[in-house]
Amino acid sequence: MYVQELAPVAGSLGLSALVAALPLVTVLVLLGAVRMKAHLAGLTGLLAAVLVARLAYGMPLDQTLSSAAQGAAFGLFPILWIVVNALWVYRMTVRTRHFDVLRRSFGRLSDDPRIQALVIAFCFGALLEALAGFGAPVAICSVMLVALGFDPVRAAVVSLVANTAPVAFGAMGTPVVTLAQVTGLPLDDVASVVGRQTPLLALVVPLVLVGLVDGRRGLRETWVPALACGAAFAVAQFVAANHVSAQLADIGAALAGAGALVAVPHARVPAAEAVRASVLTGVRSEELDEADPRREVLRAYAPYALIVAIFSVAQIPAVKDWLAGATRTYDWPFLDVAGADGRPVGGNVFSWPVASTGGTLVLIAGLGTAAVLGVHARVAVREWLATVRELRFAILTVTSVLALAYVMNLSGQAATIGHFVAAAGAGLAFLSPVLGWFGVAVSGSDTSANALFGALQVTAARESGLSPELLAAANSSGGVLGKMVSPQNLTIACAAVGLAGREGDLLRKVLPWSLGLLLVMCLIVVGQSSPVLSWMLP
Repeated sequence: MYVQELAPVAGSLGLSALVAALPLVTVLVLLGAVRMKAHLAGLTGLLAAVLVARLAYGMPLDQTLSSAAQGAAFGLFPILWIVVNALWVYRMTVRTRHFDVLRRSFGRLSDDPRIQALVIAFCFGALLEALAGFGAPVAICSVMLVALGFDPVRAAVVSLVANTAPVAFGAMGTPVVTLAQVTGLPLDDVASVVGRQTPLLALVVPLVLVGLVDGRRGLRETWVPALACGAAFAVAQFVAANHVSAQLADIGAALAGAGALVAVPHARVPAAEAVRASVLTGVRSEELDEADPRREVLRAYAPYALIVAIFSVAQIPAVKDWLAGATRTYDWPFLDVAGADGRPVGGNVFSWPVASTGGTLVLIAGLGTAAVLGVHARVAVREWLATVRELRFAILTVTSVLALAYVMNLSGQAATIGHFVAAAGAGLAFLSPVLGWFGVAVSGSDTSANALFGALQVTAARESGLSPELLAAANSSGGVLGKMVSPQNLTIACAAVGLAGREGDLLRKVLPWSLGLLLVMCLIVVGQSSPVLSWMLP
């Protein structure tokens, strides 16, 4: 048995924390300063974590490598299993041109560009985040807004800022699933607290968007539909995260937000020509004027309806228990680890949720999508393989980062840093979202930031007497605000709208909003850690 040590370097917690932080520093420097590709930075960081575990912590090499293998296995299943199948559904809608039908359908909801920004960037962007994530919402929504006549810079900025509130539950809940796994906290507990933080962002972001599109006039004339959209989104995300399923949080929220927009009379009032002339400074795509048969419009919405229906059925207690019955649990080989207190850690056992995981449910929805859209089985398989190929570097990045996280967690490196950081005491509640923000700003992924810092946050919380669930959730909720300033997302936005090389211009426009909303999240977490807002927690 390998027993973790908290201060293996000269008996000093401070020195040990510095050494333990080397893998994280390596990844962050390579990504942020050297601008190395994410998968190479992840592999280099993994090598650093293995060396620290072996040389500084004395973890046997076989146990160190076994820890890395378990992290990589979790990265593949269920994390990437969810992402691949979700992106596969999207690719099939593009191949059959039903995605274009959906885009035209959104364009007809309103001729007011401020409402169009809410429908496309906020609501549909959240739906894309729920299904695919990993930059897809920013790229697709930016292109759609440009097609409607938005200036490319404005379209990119609106799409970047909109891609915040849904990120923690993106890719069928991948970030919170990862957070629960690396921290050992129950998924429902983590999702519940995140679902009491990010909905507060959803109340604000639509108002920010109409301000970005049309300044004070936009806020003055469209604050009612913006607030209705944000409120409906927030309520649906809260209810789903706390009482239904983390995987359905963004889907339900996106549909509720869009429904609220359609229901508010203000949203259906034709926009003044002066508004359209000042906002729509680009060239409108003539393709938007094509008429689509009602049957094709229904088929375009069918994939999302299938996903909602399948996930809803999977939450019925009898069905949920039946699916959970297929879960397999294994003693992970070459791994026998105890914490500093002598108790075995969770990494000794590996659970494989064959049927109950979100990826399997999305796969079933994908098969239904292929049937509804008329995609031949051979073509569907080809599209699935093409999805895997498209994500090959993302797959390598996620598996290497999860392997790094598992090595740090099981060797004791994360515990050492957590005990050292706990010295911040009450200030830890304020700093917790900042750490998540920094992780996402550098890595471009809330999933990666949760894998890197989740266990550290929980250890620090326990040592300082704060709620582990609160600080773990704060890592993810603060992280979503770093998404808009991450080099990865800025590059995707620029490439999508033809602004290659102008990432700096976009950064200057979105950074104030990122930092301003981060401050709001920090204050929310501080309030929830004190009697002021502690009533908000479950």
